[in-house]
Amino acid sequence: MSNLIEANGLTKDFGSFRAVNDVSFTVEAGEIFGLLGPNGAGKTTTLRMLSGLLSPTAGEATINSFSMQKEQMKARRSMGFLTGDMDLYRRLNPRELLLYFGKLYETPSSELKDRVERLIDAFGITPFVDRHCEKLSTGQKQRVSIARTLVHDPQVVVLDEPTTGLDIMASEFILQFIRQMAKEQGKALIFSTHNLTEVERLCDRIAVIHQGNLVYLGDIDGIKSQTSQDTLPKAFFELVQDESLSLQN
Repeated sequence: MSNLIEANGLTKDFGSFRAVNDVSFTVEAGEIFGLLGPNGAGKTTTLRMLSGLLSPTAGEATINSFSMQKEQMKARRSMGFLTGDMDLYRRLNPRELLLYFGKLYETPSSELKDRVERLIDAFGITPFVDRHCEKLSTGQKQRVSIARTLVHDPQVVVLDEPTTGLDIMASEFILQFIRQMAKEQGKALIFSTHNLTEVERLCDRIAVIHQGNLVYLGDIDGIKSQTSQDTLPKAFFELVQDESLSLQN
């Protein structure tokens, strides 16, 4: 299968502080890839370099064979990126918002209306489709936000904490949709979250970033074996603790 995401030596300095140090990984079509790490580890900075929101100090991000540094518009059209920092336009309703973003991504008008209606149906947005976004609940906003991420039908999808603040029913809906996108539609998907139970259920492979360094890359059985732990949460904590001690020495 082809690599739709390539991070090659991504490095980011903020002044004298190195937030991300030489991070490399690939994600194939149809693969769900978990990006893990403690708060402040460099996950969000890595995702922002992949999406073009930050320019790397060194290294390169490639999305669907397009360099994010050299062919940014083509790379961005191939990617849908959800982050908690992105808010919805408060005075638009969900349908208006999806149509607006579809036009921003230059989705052909002959396709856009039908695609928006399919997303509205798929995410159960119909009951509140005419309500201003400022009046939606947290779960309703998250459904609209993910639909907005997908409105241009990207081959690469990056979801940063997609289930934060959601109840168990809404979270399960999102997780099932993530699986469908990868396994049935062949999209390459990066899933970044602190919920390691969700990662264990969904992800084919994971990367763990700690203090800006890539400290593990592989499947979930591999991290358990490496740390001699029987669950992903235990393995994650063991690895991060060990790396913290080694980096201090």
